[in-house]
Amino acid sequence: MTAPAIELKGISKAFGPVQANKDISIRVMPGTIHGIIGENGAGKSTLMSILYGFYKADAGEIFISGNKTEIPDSQAAIAAGIGMVFQHFKLVQNFTVLENVILGAEEGWKLSQSLGKARGVLKSLAEEYELHVDPDALIENLSVGHQQRVEILKALYRQADILILDEPTGVLTPAEADQLFRILDRLREEGKTIILITHKLREIMEITDTVSVMRRGQMTATVKTSETSPEQLAELMVGRKVLLRVDKQPATPGDTVLEVENLHVIDDKGVERLKGVSLSVRKGEILGIAGVAGNGQSELLAVLGGMTSGTGTIRVNGAEIDLTGKHSDGQSRRARGIAHVPEDRQHEGLIMDYMAWENVAFGYHHDPKYQSGLLMNNAAIREDTAAKMERFDVRPPNPKLKARNFSGGNQQKIVVAREIERNPDILLVGQPTRGVDIGAIEFIHKQIIALRDAGKAVLLVSVELDEIFSLSDSIAVMFDGKIMGERDPSQTDETELGLLMAGITEMPDKPIIVAVEEQLHAKEAREAEQNG
Repeated sequence: MTAPAIELKGISKAFGPVQANKDISIRVMPGTIHGIIGENGAGKSTLMSILYGFYKADAGEIFISGNKTEIPDSQAAIAAGIGMVFQHFKLVQNFTVLENVILGAEEGWKLSQSLGKARGVLKSLAEEYELHVDPDALIENLSVGHQQRVEILKALYRQADILILDEPTGVLTPAEADQLFRILDRLREEGKTIILITHKLREIMEITDTVSVMRRGQMTATVKTSETSPEQLAELMVGRKVLLRVDKQPATPGDTVLEVENLHVIDDKGVERLKGVSLSVRKGEILGIAGVAGNGQSELLAVLGGMTSGTGTIRVNGAEIDLTGKHSDGQSRRARGIAHVPEDRQHEGLIMDYMAWENVAFGYHHDPKYQSGLLMNNAAIREDTAAKMERFDVRPPNPKLKARNFSGGNQQKIVVAREIERNPDILLVGQPTRGVDIGAIEFIHKQIIALRDAGKAVLLVSVELDEIFSLSDSIAVMFDGKIMGERDPSQTDETELGLLMAGITEMPDKPIIVAVEEQLHAKEAREAEQNG
């Protein structure tokens, strides 16, 4: 019988009182794509960090191709034929592709010899695995998809037979993700073994041969992908049945709540981030903003939420909002019926060292029910927080616990509860389920739909197309600070939205991935010129 490419036996790892991995055993067969899924904190990253030498297991054994192998550090992992492509790339931005590939793997004292050898090897790898990228291009001038290729090339240059990819599609357009899957398929055909860590069940079903499910530091199941379903995997992850699709009735939009006309934003470097954005959102409607991160969505939320200034016109319920004067701030926005769940909960939505009840009061501390004469009524705030925690299933339901001691999903529930419970006329919500467990995703989606059904307007920004399609009644696509088009979710598909996300408004007369790459290259060249 063929020995597993990787076999972990009885792996355990604790960080103080927290048991991150508990007696985990897993076999990954050679020449396969093996998916690993689980909720946040399930122990996936810890397990892969042990395999790649970042952590040392408290107990257990690692076998590579049937041989027991000690992996005390990442150099030992590389020597054992393991490569890892991180979610946040480990590339030097002002180095070329070639320089990044040989970094840490130079041979001899003459750098020119290493560069010459690498150039030839890269050419062979590019042809063999369809990993074409200009070896002399600076990393900072490459699209995200091409930077990811460089990370894969780095691993292959070091002769990796086993590749670990951590959330590889989080920052890719649909066309780039499809291209990545074709590359992974080619690597599998050539006998490489791939471990894919992802929270996207659709990707697991599409590309993997086998999938392992982790829950609370333990391995709950390993199944052939062809013999399971997204619903079964979700239940194995959470420990209960999970509704994967959003259950909602057709929207019945009313009057316009939010009007945006010719909105421009220039950042502190003088770069124009919003270039004449116009849109509107009605009562009882969710307008989803789709796009790859970095195309103006964050600036749109920031100016609508009063966190930055801009020029143009914004009206809420027909009344114009000041964009540049002393009344342009979050407090004035809340007074006008705007609630805001920011994209980054830890830096913009919460103060991590403050307790939950203090965070619930932020922005709403002038509420009369929070006041006791000239002072704040802390007891009333704690009581109100406890009620919100119960309604939004925040765990543990302890108002005195610091924000940093909650999981990511429960931190998000605190922010969502604070904003939705204010009964706003319009909710601005950015990346509502980023880094959130699948059970919490289901809950948060229900709250957003309930707000819409109560006749409120919702402006949703998300890089997850599945989420945009599931929640939105109308979809606007942003690219390079502009609205490229607006579509009815029932009248479009991922291919059309993916093209719009790359700035392409008509079906190209060339392969889609080529057209997407050309457009993204052009955008990044413009940004490089603007940034000097």
